[in-house]
Amino acid sequence: MILLDRVTKMYPNKSVAVSGINLHIGPKEFVTIVGSSGAGKSTLIKLLTREEVQTSGKIIVGGVDYDTVESNKVPHLRRKIGVVFQDFKLLPNRTVFENVAFAMEVSGAKNKDIKRSVPKVLQLVGLKGKEDNFPHEISGGERQRVAIARALIRQPKILIADEPTGNLDPKNAWEIIELLLKINRFGTTVVLTTHNKEIVNALKRRVITINRGRIVKDEEQGRYAV
Repeated sequence: MILLDRVTKMYPNKSVAVSGINLHIGPKEFVTIVGSSGAGKSTLIKLLTREEVQTSGKIIVGGVDYDTVESNKVPHLRRKIGVVFQDFKLLPNRTVFENVAFAMEVSGAKNKDIKRSVPKVLQLVGLKGKEDNFPHEISGGERQRVAIARALIRQPKILIADEPTGNLDPKNAWEIIELLLKINRFGTTVVLTTHNKEIVNALKRRVITINRGRIVKDEEQGRYAV
């Protein structure tokens, strides 16, 4: 599902953000990536979403060799990977329904497909009845659910959740984690990055620890020991 073979990312100022990473994440896995600020987590996520291009090494995601992807095909590639961020990135002047529908609109989906699919995914993430609300009318946890719904609407095989609980209180944070686990049980590979040690240690799932651009630990049912 996700394969990195000796991947290095060096920036023009000669700083090395990721160094010689080897990583395999299989279908339907739930993996948490941890590390201190500046360890290389964000660069790794950007490499997976093709926001950044590796300096050397090979990246294969969902059977696609990134070396073969032309720049004009990158948007199509990203539609196969759902991404959720810490700051939601919702459109403030669009309703909950419209925010989720927008992800289908930009990929050329028909109106009938949008009207059929959006209610289903909103129900999945627990937002039934909130369709006509605007982002400022719902809670932070609900806004993150909208972001997750938007990421799921194209039925990606992989969902990357980059610090999805960073702006949430503990109750809402756990609800989002429970939702990610639910999505994973339906067969979606989930890659989570977080600084929340309590969440990582309670999950008892695979934990990959990054330090100074290198994977220093990869444990099944691991703990956050950074």
